[in-house]
Amino acid sequence: MSRLRVYAEGDGRQPKRVTTRHDEIAQELGRHGVRFERWRTTVALKPGADPEAVIEAYREDIDRLIRDEGYHAVDVVSLHAEHPQKAELRKKFLDEHTHSEDEVRFFVAGSGLFSLHLGDEVYEVLCQQGDLIGVPDGTRHWFDMGPNPFFVAIRLFTNPAGRERTMFLRDADALRGLLDSRSMTQDAVALRAAAGRRSLRATALLV
Repeated sequence: MSRLRVYAEGDGRQPKRVTTRHDEIAQELGRHGVRFERWRTTVALKPGADPEAVIEAYREDIDRLIRDEGYHAVDVVSLHAEHPQKAELRKKFLDEHTHSEDEVRFFVAGSGLFSLHLGDEVYEVLCQQGDLIGVPDGTRHWFDMGPNPFFVAIRLFTNPAGRERTMFLRDADALRGLLDSRSMTQDAVALRAAAGRRSLRATALLV
């Protein structure tokens, strides 16, 4: 179940607000310009699934976002609990950072935890299969895939060449809540292509 917990900045002991209702999560995040949607996941896909198959399974929704928001590139990333570099990959994304463009991620399978530093509060968003989150450019945030990651996610970009990433120092223990322990996914696999192209090339990389 998707979940939002809101903490006071610098105090991760007790959340100020908690909700598991999708409409309330979307409304709360929407006040800060953060997109939160629920897509139907009608195709069973697991980490390591062919990236082209993942893209085609959600082509209609992807094309809608490309048309409405002007995205120019799409990729697929997945990770499983047996990945030999899972600890290093998890640590990389636990650092608070911003991007020079929106970070848009749709969870095809599995789950992951986004924490957004908004004003004097931290919004901890547990995303599950079927959730799409869109974090506006310049938003300070971090991502926790958990100690045993399991997820497949589609990402959309406005810049096909990639995003500029700016790091921040923070007290991770004070600002971050705990992600529920659960099993999570396979080799980091990415697929990137210009928007609207039907011929897509898959490449394997660690993200």
